[in-house]
Amino acid sequence: MPKIIINSLAFIFFLAAPEIVNAQAILSDALALSGRPKYTAGFGAFDYVNPQAPKGGRVTLPAYGNFDNFNPFIFKGIAFAESADLSLESLGYTPVDDPTTAYPLLAKKFEMPDDRSFVGFILNENAKFADGSPVTADDVIFSFNSLTEKGAPLYKIYYHDVERVEKINSHHVRFYFRKGSTNRELPLILTQFKIFSAEDFKNKDFSIPTLTPPLGSGPYVIDHFEVNKFVELKRNPDYWGQNLPVRKGFFNFDIVRYEFYQDTTVTLQALFSGNIDAREEYIAKIWVSGYDNKRVQNGDIIKESIPHNNPATLQFFGFNTRLDKFADRRVREAIGLAFNFEWANEKLFYNQYERLYSLFSNTNLAAADLPEGQEKQILESFRQRLPKNIFNQSITLPDNSTPQKQRQNLRRAVALLNEAGYDFVDGKMTNLKTGLPLEIEVLSNSSNGSSFTRVMLPFIENLRKIGIKMTFRNLEVNIFKNRLDNFEFEMAILAYQLSNLPGNEQKEMWGSQSAGIKGSFNVLGIRNPVIDKLIDGLISTKDEKNYLAYVHALDRVIMHEHYFIPQWFSPVQRIAYNKRLKHKKTDIKTGVNIHSWWLEE
Repeated sequence: MPKIIINSLAFIFFLAAPEIVNAQAILSDALALSGRPKYTAGFGAFDYVNPQAPKGGRVTLPAYGNFDNFNPFIFKGIAFAESADLSLESLGYTPVDDPTTAYPLLAKKFEMPDDRSFVGFILNENAKFADGSPVTADDVIFSFNSLTEKGAPLYKIYYHDVERVEKINSHHVRFYFRKGSTNRELPLILTQFKIFSAEDFKNKDFSIPTLTPPLGSGPYVIDHFEVNKFVELKRNPDYWGQNLPVRKGFFNFDIVRYEFYQDTTVTLQALFSGNIDAREEYIAKIWVSGYDNKRVQNGDIIKESIPHNNPATLQFFGFNTRLDKFADRRVREAIGLAFNFEWANEKLFYNQYERLYSLFSNTNLAAADLPEGQEKQILESFRQRLPKNIFNQSITLPDNSTPQKQRQNLRRAVALLNEAGYDFVDGKMTNLKTGLPLEIEVLSNSSNGSSFTRVMLPFIENLRKIGIKMTFRNLEVNIFKNRLDNFEFEMAILAYQLSNLPGNEQKEMWGSQSAGIKGSFNVLGIRNPVIDKLIDGLISTKDEKNYLAYVHALDRVIMHEHYFIPQWFSPVQRIAYNKRLKHKKTDIKTGVNIHSWWLEE
């Protein structure tokens, strides 16, 4: 399912350990925002890893769905993204405990002039691809051009403000920004894209799915695989970056094998039988009651909840607003009133979840109470184009905790539908202009669909009470993706991983420009000029308070428009794993990063 993991940044850059190279540019050991980086030049390793972790052994992990492609950066095909994360490197790296800073990886130095008209990267001369060939400026330029010209549609939007790329020499490349660009986050974004070998693609088309693993410069290479069954990666003993501070303590397994499953629940027995070594648990009921097993009781399998500091994954029932039936926000709000989170949390989730209340739940970026100060001033300029209650009603979600409240919410839903031109005809909620009853199909994918069936049944029943027919379909992952890419759906269960600092990626998710581009992350088809202006504002502002005001305003507008029905989140990640697996115990809220773990025989 669509998922965004983009560390988007804004505000003013701070260049760590600056070194003036000429009147125009400064070299630095880190790119940070409005403050100094947490880690100073020459640091040994990140605080949340064990730099002395032993290397060796083999770990087997679950993967879900299917794959027919090893390049996750193109529109076509079903890619196995984890292979790219392990085999391809980027110019810089951002740690979980300093999410506003990029540290050197393929680039050993960052370069930026006072006017921030470009960002430059001085490449590490030791950086090599797995075949021993050096990583050069040509590879960086090829990778960038391939992403923007032949990659998935989001990259053309995401890197729109890059005017040109210039090779200074074989190990020095600069990205020049469009004149007048207000995209303050762009230098850090450019540290994050993966670098391919230009020579490796000399006789290949980047836009075509491939089962020939691309040549990478990362810690692992794909050793062998069988389509839709497994992928096995082998740690490269000659990996050039193993002693870099940003890589110390990571990638400790000699072999990482991914076994493919069609359903997350099946992997529980795979863990107990020893076919896999770890699995993250997504179903609360199973976490509470599904681990009553001898291997857990005797300590061979360890259960652990690990806190994270990430914005809560935005998981929701999304409306395809391109359809006439969902064009009216009152219809969308009415359907949301029938979803009973409180019942699901108590009866199905053992009260382990909290309701998502914002695009940015679990952070200070969430809009709270009523708009005031700078946020209110921003919203006032759009008053005529906003929902009337946005100024006098905070973001609230329906409370269905009692039967009385459930009935009140359903009555409210009927009233909204009446306002939108619907009424009962032969017991069916019917559009009085078209004569068509309101019927809804909700799609999910096979990796999580079975767990949602229990959630959907009371939702479907509540809608039936007000004359709306809802059906739930669980599709294979590749079919589900294809339906979403081509906007061939009514409602779908989706999840986005948002950034700690929202920025340019918001255009791709909610902006009008991406609404008509197949394969974009604006699956919901949102075309709202106010939202476009708010995104432009948060990207371009140089003031931190003003930035927060724009983020809060964006959050408030999207939530009041009811483009989706929020689901739930957990402030911890739940993982069960073989006792041979070890990880550093720390107060830093790292979440689960299995590639900083190690095996203890």
